[in-house]
Amino acid sequence: QVQLQESGPGLVKPSQTLSLTCTVSGGSITTSYYVWSWIRQPPGKGLEWMEVISYDGSTYYSPSLKSRTSISRDTSKNQFSLHVSSLTPEDTAVYYCAALDRVGWVPLYWGQGTQVTVSS
Repeated sequence: QVQLQESGPGLVKPSQTLSLTCTVSGGSITTSYYVWSWIRQPPGKGLEWMEVISYDGSTYYSPSLKSRTSISRDTSKNQFSLHVSSLTPEDTAVYYCAALDRVGWVPLYWGQGTQVTVSS
């Protein structure tokens, strides 16, 4: 079974860049079964899909976040990472990494989530 674990800072300042890493075990991020995603949930709001990196390295971004986000991977460590620039308090959220079904992009496996607070 695939397991995912997020890591990164819990508190960042406005205007800074957030970087989070997802470490995957129980499956390779280069396998064609899955695509890999970052999803967040601001307080009191629903889940917001942010970006995806496919098994072949192709990337896809939410139009609303595309100008500020990027996703990358390190296949040697079986990790993929999120980067969000120009942070504002509205970026405060629980951030999840997830493995999605490669056809319908349905989340199959989730990390436990990590709280990120943007505050000075």
